[in-house]
Parts: sequence; structure tokens; C-alpha cells
Amino acid sequence: MEDTLPCSYTPLPNGPPTIEGPLDKRRPRTKATLIIFSGLLLLLLASFLAITIGDHRNSHNVHENDNDEALLATSEPSSVSIPLEPVHPVSRGVSAGVSEKSNLAFADHDAISYPWNNSMLSWQRTSFHFQPEKNWMNDPNGPMFYKGWYHFFYQYNPNGAVWGDIVWGHAVSTDLIHWLHLPLAMVADQWYDINGVWTGSATVLPNGEVVMLYTGSTNESVQVQNLAYPANLSDPLLIEWVKYSDNPVLLPPPGINKNDFRDPTTAWYTSDGKWKFAIGSRVNTTGITLVYHTKDFKSYERLDGLLHSVPDTGMWECVDFYPVSKTAGKGLDTSVTGPGVKHVMKTSLDNDRQDYYALGIYDEKTDTWVPDNPNIGIGIRYDYGIFYASKTFYDEQKERRVLWGWIGESDSEFADMKKGWASVQGIPRTVLLDTKTGSNLLQWPVEEVDSLRLSSKEFDKVEVKAGSVVPLNIVSATQLDIVAEFELDKEALERTAQSNVEFSCGYSQGAAQRGALGPFGLLVLADESLSEQTPVYFYIAKGTDGNLTTFFCVDQSRSSEATDVNKQIHGGYVPVLKDEKLSVRLLVDHSIVESFVQGGRTCITSRVYPTKAIYGAARLFLFNNATEATVTSSLKIWQMNSAFIHPFRAK
Repeated sequence: MEDTLPCSYTPLPNGPPTIEGPLDKRRPRTKATLIIFSGLLLLLLASFLAITIGDHRNSHNVHENDNDEALLATSEPSSVSIPLEPVHPVSRGVSAGVSEKSNLAFADHDAISYPWNNSMLSWQRTSFHFQPEKNWMNDPNGPMFYKGWYHFFYQYNPNGAVWGDIVWGHAVSTDLIHWLHLPLAMVADQWYDINGVWTGSATVLPNGEVVMLYTGSTNESVQVQNLAYPANLSDPLLIEWVKYSDNPVLLPPPGINKNDFRDPTTAWYTSDGKWKFAIGSRVNTTGITLVYHTKDFKSYERLDGLLHSVPDTGMWECVDFYPVSKTAGKGLDTSVTGPGVKHVMKTSLDNDRQDYYALGIYDEKTDTWVPDNPNIGIGIRYDYGIFYASKTFYDEQKERRVLWGWIGESDSEFADMKKGWASVQGIPRTVLLDTKTGSNLLQWPVEEVDSLRLSSKEFDKVEVKAGSVVPLNIVSATQLDIVAEFELDKEALERTAQSNVEFSCGYSQGAAQRGALGPFGLLVLADESLSEQTPVYFYIAKGTDGNLTTFFCVDQSRSSEATDVNKQIHGGYVPVLKDEKLSVRLLVDHSIVESFVQGGRTCITSRVYPTKAIYGAARLFLFNNATEATVTSSLKIWQMNSAFIHPFRAK
């Protein structure tokens, strides 16, 4: 182990497990833990809560606009006449050595705080996404499956709805949907993590032991790596955790800044009998991934070279490294290697707060990873919306790799403090290699979310003419699972010589920018007059060579009349293969909309804060703002139940 930092620290009385290697079969520790286990499973498996059903409405009319501008393009938010106070964003996290945790969209000018009322703010709370009862949450930490329970840990501020005072929250589930909150797993109570118990990962050893490596911010704000482990392995809920008496186990190596050394990955076992894991860092403006190996998780050695690096990308945090099968439609344990495997290198960029991944080949004997595409740089976006600090784990029960991602807020800190909470976690996603393209991943909601589906309604081959909006008559539009397919008029495709060759979602005028072959899609969380609307849509560009390029976008510019909300236009390119229909699945859960396009090749997560399109006033529409093409759409729409997310009650 490297030299320890000077300190005056009294270690915890319990030492670490004696970990000899993956085949160690010694008896687990038997430290007594006071828990009440009976009845918890029944709580999680209780019958579903009923959702609030909105008013029925009868509307089968098609709103058509024969003018050059469609109805969608001319819908503008109405003005707010109430005198309000300016919003002054405060930077949080950067001075402490982590990425920005505040929404600084209005830092260059004074936005006006919107007069949110309790009804509006209450509506924003999700019904089937994971979130604590109150306060701030960010990165997912140490997800794993252990003795019949999914464990989820997360960065949490127990003292308020803004970033700070970070500890580890802890919750368990039997299905990744219904959750039981447990006591805090780890708090900032030692010199090596007194300024924050930051992100880390779990490694479950073949003998059933669990080790947790995490980053701590010391009393001098140095980022160090620490070891923790369960106090009682016989407790399936893993309520009590013990920090290793000789923490920290790793210090920033020479040449690495004290604030640029964080977020260890899950470890993988290699043929030389050692466990290896990666840590994100940077050298000047080059983002890098360091690799360490260990036999016992107490003593470590840094390997020569870097697993990956990309110039001008800044600090890499929350790195992840895992295998995907080139042939099988199932996930792989983190230690699997071989000719039928590709490895995913993922990083979260401190500079732009986005997650990127690249596919490549890992040679565990030489500890090298080579990207399939040498020009890919930092890689492909996991998600083109609000999705950060993601982390995967291998679910041995269902042989799948599951991805968690932090979904932050895009409203003001003022609004978050008023409602008393901030951030949710995305619906857990399965991750597979797209064997059709071979160049990207497929992300899809875990199958358990389907258990929340209630009544459904189908719409078959609805024709949506150019420049029109079609209302969809459903019971309620606040909690939905939507599966939709779209087909463009083939004649329009053929007669269009060229259209929007240089199109980009982020630099466009959103759904109001009309082209021959788009935009077309759905308006979610819209009110009757369309003064509030969130278009999720396809946009097709046609080159002079006749080739089509498909984009998928989400336009939040008209999503809310609130003045203190960051209303961006997100999206990107979608690979569409020959003879594939355009398809999308949407999960709408109050203030969050998750979009999965072409089976999950492209994903967009959005936070939406309407002031009028809430409760029974929320509507759903099809729209087609193209100038030439007619679109035909078939949909199946489910009302979604609420998940049980129970608070912990000490007894």
C-alpha cells in the first residue's frame, strides 16, 4: 500500500475480512446485527397502489393547418404578469473537487423565479422512479444483487435539497421497481471521508463476500480511496457497514492532482490471480483511466500505462468498464473475457456533465484496451438528455447487465428547496451489444417495469397529414408507457430531392423547424391549447445521394411557462437499418420522460416542469410538422401504476 496520509484518527475496532482470493472458503464473520427481517418482503410485494385517473374526454378531431406554418410552430407560452424575484444560481461541488452540481443555466443573467404553488410542485414528484423521501440525491453507488435482494446505494444529502454533506443512502428491492429505504450505509465520520463519502462500487467475490471501494474527501480535501465491507454477511439486507481500519488504501499517485482521483469501478478477476479496477483522472486537459491490481483489496499496485485517454476532454469521473457478448442476448459477469466479447469503456465528463461510451477489445494479459474505432475519441452518448454518473452491475439472478443513471433537475435551486427534494434515478436499463450494427449498445427498461402496466389503448395506423396535430383520447397522460411506430409516405420520400442535410437537434429551432420529412412524433405533457407541450420526434434529412439520416429529438422550449426552467432541445443521430420501421418507447412519469428509440440504440431523458399540463389537464397528441410527407402511426399506450417505495421505520 502507498504511504498513508498523516492524521490523528482512531480506527474502527473491527478489521477487514481476510480476503485471500476468489476461492477462499473461510467462514464469514458473525458480528451481531439488530435487524427485523420478517415482514419486509411482504411490504415490497404488497399490491399495487392505484393511480389517480384523470377525466375522460371525447375528441377525435384532427387539427389541420393549411397555412405554411403549422399550429405547433406558432404555439407560444403566455406571459406571466406576477412580479417575481430574480434567481441567482450558486455553484456547488466544484470548489470541493467534483463536477458542478447546480443548474447554472441562468448564471450569466438573472432569471425570474416562478411562483410555484404546492399543487404544481407535488405533481412533479415521480410515481415509479426511485427517489428518497426528501432532500438531495445524485450518483448511483455500488449496485448489486445479494441473497435475493437488489441493493442500491446513492449519494445523498440528509440535510437539504441541495448538494453537500454527502453520505450514502441505501435501499433494497426484490424487483428493481418497488423499494424499501434502509438506514444510511456510510456517513462522513472519519478524517479520510469527513468532507464527503463519494462515489464507489461493489465487488461480490466468488465466496460470497462483498467489498466496497469508494472515494472519500479528507479533512484536507484530498481524494483518496477507501475500503468498506458488510458487518454481517448473513444479513441479506446488509444494513451495517464497517470501514477498514487502515483506510485510505490508495492516495493520488505522483503527477495526479489531489482533486482528480475518484470513483473506483467494480473489480474484475484476471488469469494472473489478481483483481483489477479502474479510477478516473486527468493530466492537464487529457482525461485518463488508471488501473490498479490487488490480491486482497488492502494492498495495491498501479499498472504502467493507461487503459484509455483522450486529449481535451478534462476530468473523467464515474468511469465504468465491463464486457458485452458479441453473440448472446444476455449480460456477462464483469470478469468475463475472450474472443466472443467486447468491452465497454464509459466515462462521465466533468466538463459537460454527459456520459459517453466506446466499444473495444480488452487484452487482460497485457492490460490494454483498443477501441474498435480509433477515431471515436470519447465515444457515443449513453443518453442525449439529462443522464449522468451512470453505473452498471451484473445481475447474476437474471444474467443481465443493468445500468443506473442519475437524473438531475433542470429547474432552479429555489424551486427544489421549496419542494424539498432534488433528483431521481432513471428506470434501471438492461445493456446489450447491438448485434445488428455491432457499433453501439442497446439500452432498454428492465422487464419488471412492465408489471406496472394497467389498462391499455391501441391506435392502429393513424394518418397524420403534414402540418397537423391529432389528439389521442386516453384516460390520463401523466403516468404512461407508450410504444409507437411511424411510417413515412413513400412517395414523399422519393420525390424529395434533398432536405435538411446539415440538421442538428441542439442547434435547430426544435419541433417548430419544418422540413420536407419532419419533424413528426408525439406531444407529451401538453395542455389542450398547446401553450405547454413537449415534442418528442423524428427528423429525417435526405442527402443529394438519396441517403437518409434519421435524428430523434426532444424539444423542451415550450414545455413550461415557468421562467426558471432550463428548456433545452436534446437529441442526436439514430442508426436505422434497411426495412426497419421508426419506433420509440416512452416512459412518462410526471416530471420525467425517458425515450428509447429503435430498440434502445438512442436514448433521451428529459425533465419537464409544466404549470398547466398537469393532473387531469395533461394531454397526449400525435403531430406532423413536415411540409411534404404524411405519417402513419400505430401506438399502444398503457396507464402506469405507482411503485411502492417505502420509508425506513426504525423499530
